[in-house]
Amino acid sequence: MTDSATTASDTIVVVGLGYVGLTLAVALAQRGCRVIGLEKREEVVSLANSGQAHFSETGLDRALQAVIANGNFVACTELATDFTADAYIITVGTPLIAGTTRPRLDMIEQASRQVADHMADGALVVLRSTVKIGTTRNVVKPVLDASGKQFHLSMCPERTLEGAALQELAQLPQIVSGDSDAAANRADALFRKLTRATVRVSDLETAEMIKLIDNTSRDVRFAFANEVARACDAIGINAGEVIRAGKFEYPRTDVALPGLVGGPCLEKDPHILMASLSEFGTSLEITAACRQVNERQPAETVRAIIARLAERAEAPYRVAVAGIAFKGRPETDDLRGSMSLKVIDCLLADTAVGEVVLYDGVVKRADLEALGLDVRIEDSLVAACDGANALVIGNNHPEYADIDLDACTGAMAAGGFVYDYWAHLVERPPSQLRGRYFPVGNNAGRF
Repeated sequence: MTDSATTASDTIVVVGLGYVGLTLAVALAQRGCRVIGLEKREEVVSLANSGQAHFSETGLDRALQAVIANGNFVACTELATDFTADAYIITVGTPLIAGTTRPRLDMIEQASRQVADHMADGALVVLRSTVKIGTTRNVVKPVLDASGKQFHLSMCPERTLEGAALQELAQLPQIVSGDSDAAANRADALFRKLTRATVRVSDLETAEMIKLIDNTSRDVRFAFANEVARACDAIGINAGEVIRAGKFEYPRTDVALPGLVGGPCLEKDPHILMASLSEFGTSLEITAACRQVNERQPAETVRAIIARLAERAEAPYRVAVAGIAFKGRPETDDLRGSMSLKVIDCLLADTAVGEVVLYDGVVKRADLEALGLDVRIEDSLVAACDGANALVIGNNHPEYADIDLDACTGAMAAGGFVYDYWAHLVERPPSQLRGRYFPVGNNAGRF
């Protein structure tokens, strides 16, 4: 086990070195703070101390190596018994309980106990994780209170975009709250080390709500786009044309394009919001309906893919899926909440599908193999298309906007086609696409 014997009143401890914690720790260390990263996974600590992040994030490895070299950052699995710090920032994950739509609290409770065991009187404790409303006051605070120590408690939600986290930590205003003016002032001073702007809000619950509302609003917007796609498919017209033409230089309409909606935030945060409000006897009908639209989209679209395959070839079908990470722009290797994986599950469950082939230019082969799926993995897009009846593009990585459509469909079986959840190629001449390229909401294949 790795531990830290460092004792310093001006040291910041970041509890949890996942996507949120490690990028925040490095950003603070870049600004001259002495940062201890506390993480229970030994392999993550070992990688971090060698200057390598355990996930893909633009510029992070280089920045990590620099703050290790100047002595501003070290990772550990536990803190020395006599260790104290000026501030503790809790960034642990808050996934949903398996098989439910209720958020887990055990990791927040465990992290809070770790902080309570080590903090000295007057420490600042910041909750950064995305949580159910009331968690800071009703879960974290009682654990800290039980220590008998004095502390300042703040909630400052994380809002960075994976793939651009270091940049956004320097640019985005930081939401700041506290259970007292003194706590809010301390948190404000801390986060002004990152960015020039902070937004002080009235209380802990307001700060918790902001993150949930921000992500749920996006989920709702994308759900309506997927409703538009369903409507256009039913009528036999092109959803992309409807959306683009309708909002061109028309300021009162801003409909998103349809596509897969998931990831570690959008897949769970609307559920956390709904779980929060259910405790107040309030249901959120629009939020619930939109989450349902987005969650059922993989099954609906796979049925459409199978129906088109049945028109062109005899089963069993070989289907290639490209873009397995939950998003591609900014690029990431994060598989959490990947709706491509839901699409793959639907394909594997269909008896008409004989083989599924995967390709992702960012996610490591070992990570794809670790999924334990009954699939074949290829190292190039064209190789994945070899002999396939369809290529399904599952995320918005720029690579898929530049694909050689002739090479891909040329490698496929006769009648092979591309089904694109992200409409990468719709600006190409219709003559190049007709009959072999189908974005969501264009099942008629008209351009």
